Amino acid sequence: MSKNIITGIDIGTHSIKVIIAQASDHGAPLILGTGIKSTHGLKNGYVTNSREVAKSLQIAISKAEQMANIEVDSAYLAIGGIGLNSIYTKADIAITRAEGQINDADIEKVLEKAVLKAQKQLVNRRVLHKIPLSFKVDGQEVLGEARGLRGNKLSADVMLVTTLEPHYLNLKEVVESLGIDVLDVLASPVAASLVVLSKEQKEAGCVLANIGAETVSIIVYEDGIPISLKVFPTGSADITSEIALKLQVPLSQAEEMKRGALYDQSIPQKKLDDIISSRLKEMFTLIRAHLKEIDKDGLLPAGVILTGGGVGLAHIKDLARVALRLPSELAQLKVVGKSLKDSTWAVAYGLCLYGAGEASSSRLQLPFKIKDFFSSVLKHFMP
Repeated sequence: MSKNIITGIDIGTHSIKVIIAQASDHGAPLILGTGIKSTHGLKNGYVTNSREVAKSLQIAISKAEQMANIEVDSAYLAIGGIGLNSIYTKADIAITRAEGQINDADIEKVLEKAVLKAQKQLVNRRVLHKIPLSFKVDGQEVLGEARGLRGNKLSADVMLVTTLEPHYLNLKEVVESLGIDVLDVLASPVAASLVVLSKEQKEAGCVLANIGAETVSIIVYEDGIPISLKVFPTGSADITSEIALKLQVPLSQAEEMKRGALYDQSIPQKKLDDIISSRLKEMFTLIRAHLKEIDKDGLLPAGVILTGGGVGLAHIKDLARVALRLPSELAQLKVVGKSLKDSTWAVAYGLCLYGAGEASSSRLQLPFKIKDFFSSVLKHFMP
């Protein structure tokens, strides 16, 4: 496959999405083909039947290959599920060179030391991203880049985005069983944030909330940096189950009712709306509790941006605004090439964007201090 061709694979609990795109020197990757297939063999993001997941993935890949007229042999993979988490750690190192100037190697060294200091929290876990939240040089906080400054000691506060090691290995093995080389693995909220969040939103402070089938995942940005990531074990499928139980209807009918098709006219619309609203409020209560934990409750000027399969529910934007006490909007997905139906494709396209090195573009430019977060890309683009 040409080096200019990038494939993103998003294996979600509800569906698998695959995008094949072509890198461009002058903008975002051009989408050549897409494929989607309902997922079998996955629960809360975990592989329960690798053969079923592989079968679903093969169908999604084949659809994308047929549309793009390209055979996939390598891909970028997203990982989600309730195993995702963020861990905070810190470390410092001595700068021993005579001139005392901090370089890329020093930054990598302090990040690796931070990982070592967090080993007790990393049992059975895989570090996906090492994200420096702040640097200090000789005890003085760094505003901007640490690279190029002079000093005797470099300190860093670091967020580690992690996932369960068995889940990581199982998902990677499923992809590789189809003869596809996994080039890199990103946390799903990270991949989505590359596409649906603007530089201005990240700088001002915002939370991206993905309402999935079985999980709700969030990533919080401030000053252009991801400062927290969290996944909750609830999703839009719970709303469907609640409708089925309380209204005594089959699950298939409950799903259609949730999305606006009211089959039984004897069921008051208000009763249905109340069930949906109640469950959504519970989800937003979990998000707000987490924002309180990280001292960002009501302090994110760019508000909450909603994405995922559950955002099509009635009044979700207003419910989020009231429950979180933040501005609220639905994510918009702007891409080049084949049109995508909605923002549920954000993760797959974000992987393509990452693979193409577009994290260094003007819209998605990130400060050097989180270079390690996109190390495989930014090292080719930073001056």
